Formats: sequence, structure tokens, C-alpha cells
Amino acid sequence: MASYIEPKILKGFRDFLPPAEITRRDLLEKIEASFRSFGFLPIDTPALEYAEILLGKGGGETEKQIYRFKDNGDRDVALRFDLTVPFARFIAQYRGELTLPFKRYHIAKVWRGENTQRGRYREFTQCDFDIVGSDSPAADFEILLMMRNTLKALGVDVSIRLNHRGLFNHFLNKLGVAEKSVEILRTVDKLAKIGQDETRKLLAEIAGEEAAEKILQYIGSHGNFEETLAAITDLSGGESPESQRLKILRKYMLDSGTEGSFELDPSITRGLDYYTGIVYETFLKDDPAIGSVCSGGRYDNLAGLYSKPSSATEALTGVGSSIGLDRLIAALESLGKLASRNGYADVIIACIKEEDAGAYQTLAGKFREAGIPCEVLLDAAGSIEGKKLTQQFVLAEKKGARWIIIPGADALKDPLTLRELKTRQNREGLTLENIIDHVS
Repeated sequence: MASYIEPKILKGFRDFLPPAEITRRDLLEKIEASFRSFGFLPIDTPALEYAEILLGKGGGETEKQIYRFKDNGDRDVALRFDLTVPFARFIAQYRGELTLPFKRYHIAKVWRGENTQRGRYREFTQCDFDIVGSDSPAADFEILLMMRNTLKALGVDVSIRLNHRGLFNHFLNKLGVAEKSVEILRTVDKLAKIGQDETRKLLAEIAGEEAAEKILQYIGSHGNFEETLAAITDLSGGESPESQRLKILRKYMLDSGTEGSFELDPSITRGLDYYTGIVYETFLKDDPAIGSVCSGGRYDNLAGLYSKPSSATEALTGVGSSIGLDRLIAALESLGKLASRNGYADVIIACIKEEDAGAYQTLAGKFREAGIPCEVLLDAAGSIEGKKLTQQFVLAEKKGARWIIIPGADALKDPLTLRELKTRQNREGLTLENIIDHVS
């Protein structure tokens, strides 16, 4: 006799029962519909890559979190920790087959061995969307607008906070600490998590107390978008292409009437090395404490890491963003904005005689042809007066159906009975066409 194995899963990993998975799939359908409405195209890449592909530009924090191991062929491999780095490899590898600018989306699982917390797991789903091959401010704005419109389609009000890494780098250069920019950027990126006092302490250790105070001044509040832009432009040494780009983006926001969704926030830096231009994070206005649910930025030369020096892909520019589906679901649940569903079928056909299963499926097929999800119950119920039919009513309610159809002795010829499960009222003597019209 085989020994008992306790059923369990790893910390930070989850199973999804049907109600939770239906919720996820419903959200993903809305997200994908939004992506497609902007003309973005789907791609997919392997979950497992050579470690050198994933670690080529990720930085120290990434290396600590990555799931890395030797496979049976003694190859150094790792699970992808995001969808952006595999996309850079993808672009370099298939450059000749793509039409630029290339607009893609990729919805898939990624893995990070980090501490678990509310809305953050070690296996989770990201929904990425990027534009490669355009350095235009219009590409930056299209990504920002997609972020806004996609989350709006999910029924949430958001504040998208943006900044420009290039402008912050000008400031650090003026301050004389440019050589420590990577450490400073990663420290500032932790501001919301560790607070101002701890950030000040860490910055002082990196750049000295005087520089730490000036950095905190730069990333602090300066007023509205225009006031903040004027302040950080002055602190960074005056007008520059980076400040001009932020001005152009502001014009696009005003012209499109979407300015209320965007905020210029100098504390937004994003910790990963590959961002070179505009960066942004998205917060739910009703639950900002959960953190950013959609973030990204411009990464002008990421694909060049996987290209030969003479390759045309080296200079390809890119800008993109990623929705963290699991964190978003956690926030929507806490806000009561998720409708729970136990099944997809609006209509269920009761099983009176198992030998009539083919006829019941014929009835169900008519509903499906009309665009109405319909399920056939599989177990026999005995007579219409029997207890087993009542059990089918209970089962249909648990599945979340609105109606159950009780066939006659001849399922395809005799009149049908339609029972509305919520009110428990029956309508008898109906034709199939009557029911389809009523349900529709």
C-alpha cells in the first residue's frame, strides 16, 4: 500500500477554486479586450530561460529573488521574474519579422522568491503591454492612456503618478552624486514602504547627510503638475529635453481631457536599472495603501543587451507597463468591487431520464447558438415529483444559474417548464423559442 502524501502547496503559491478562477478570467477578458482595442498584439515566451538572459540587466535585488537551478542537462536556467526582460530577448531574436513600431501585450505567470504579503505572492500573473520602435512622446502617452482606460474598464478610479528618470539623473549629476545613482534610485523607490526617516538614513549612508536632505527636497511635494514640473526643472539645472517631454505629455493629457488621472510625482523612480526615461506607478484612489497595481516606464536600450553591436536592434526604444493582476484583485475584493460567480451557465437543463441526455444536449445547443450559456445536469432525477429534482434545483442555485428548465416526457416535443431560481416560480407549457426570448 502506498504511503500517505499530505496534500500541500508551497508558501506564496495558490490553487484557485472555480469562483476565484472565474473572477480572474472575467477580469482578464476585460483587460485583454482593452489591449486589443488599442491595436496591441499578443505574444508568448517560455516560462524557463537561460539564467544569463534573465540576469543580464536585472540588478542585485533581482538575483536574490529569482528561482534559479541547474536542469538535467546541467544548464543554468531560471524562471522568468517579469515579462519585460524575456520581451527584450524576443525583440532581439525576431526583429526581422516584426513591423515597427511593434505594440504587444503578454499575459502570463511570473515567479519571484520574495516575502509574501497582501496582494503579493511568489507566483503571480502580470499583464504587460509595450510599444517598441518609437521614441515619440505619443508612445509614452498611449501607454499611460491604456493604463487609465483599462483600469477604468474594471470599474476603478486611479491616480497615475509619473516622473522622468532622466530629469532625476540631471539633478543627481548637479548634486555631484551621479556615480551613486543606482543605489539612490533603489532607496527612493522604497520610500512608500519604509517611510521618510528610514529613507533619509539610507540616503545619508550612500551620499552624505547634506545630499540626503536635498534629495528628499527634490522628491517631496511641490504642488500641482505645473508647479512640480517647474520646481524639479529648476532643481535639476534648468530646461532640458526631459522636462520638455513632460510638458508635451501634460499637453496631451489636457487635450484629451484625462489630466485628472495623472500626477507628477518626483518620488516615483522605479528600482530596476533598465528604465531610462518616463516612469510611472498607478494607485487606486479608494485604496492607495495596497501599493501600485500598474507600473512601468521607458527602457530605451534594453533590447540592445541581446544584440550584436552592429545590429539594428541595439538602438530600439521601448516603453511599456504591467498590471499586477493578483494585487489588483486583492484591492478590488477589499473595495467590494468584485461580483462573485460560481459558474458560467445562466440556464441549466434538469435531467429527468439519463437516456435522454442526447435530447437535453440538443436543447442546450439551441441556447448556446443564441449566445446563452447553458449546462445540462448529468444525473437522473426519477419522476418530476421525486426528491431528486428538488436536489437539482439546489445544485443549479449553487452553480449560480438564474433558470432551470424541466423537460417533458419527450424532451424535444413536449412543452417545457421554466423555473426562475431566485423567485422559485415556474412558468409551464412553454416552447423552446418562448424560453430563449424570455431569457434573452
